[in-house]
Amino acid sequence: MDRLEEFEKIIGYKFNDRQLLFEALSHSSFANESKHRYRSNERLEFLGDSVLSIVVSDYIFKHCRDIPEGELTKTRATLVCEKALYTFGERIDLGSFIMLGKGEELAGGRERPSIIADAFEAVIAAIYLDGGMEPVRKHILRFLPEDIQGAVADAYDDYKTILQEIVQKNPEEHVEYRIAGESGPDHNKSFTVQVMLNSNVIGEGTAHSKKSAEQQAAHEALRLMGWEKK
Repeated sequence: MDRLEEFEKIIGYKFNDRQLLFEALSHSSFANESKHRYRSNERLEFLGDSVLSIVVSDYIFKHCRDIPEGELTKTRATLVCEKALYTFGERIDLGSFIMLGKGEELAGGRERPSIIADAFEAVIAAIYLDGGMEPVRKHILRFLPEDIQGAVADAYDDYKTILQEIVQKNPEEHVEYRIAGESGPDHNKSFTVQVMLNSNVIGEGTAHSKKSAEQQAAHEALRLMGWEKK
């Protein structure tokens, strides 16, 4: 129980029913070795996946107003994928708190991305069942990057690099980016960036960070040039 209390302090949430947290941290290998005296976190993982999806969907719908539905889907997928959840889990040292069977422990399960990602979702479900939507929303949102669109651009294609590589095939040509406009209050400012090929505008993008706007501008330039993602 001391370990559970330590984990509660790390995540900033105190459970009313600590058994939920115990289950969330119980890997199937641990449950199997206990001859099913304890339940594994697999059912909680199922619920946590859905809770995570609705919280992230609601957040990006309200805060990423300048991107279309297709991009919203890609953004959500980036934020809830195994790689992202593994990274989130590492931030709270989740691996060291998961209860594993001896075989899984020896096989390096404590550092296995799938195990950490699944446990992260299970903890989400445990918080949701114990305290409702507001505590779990607060828990999830602490892990989302401040510049969501920039993070998504980094996770997918680096359109600026692709554009640069294409342009470099003609040594006499060069690309540069310039800010064409700013709008909105300081806490929610939008930037419009144009990408120039020599002195001609070949793409434009608008986003809440200069980095994201540059990526959007480069993407538009590539699309107009007939480039397609392989």
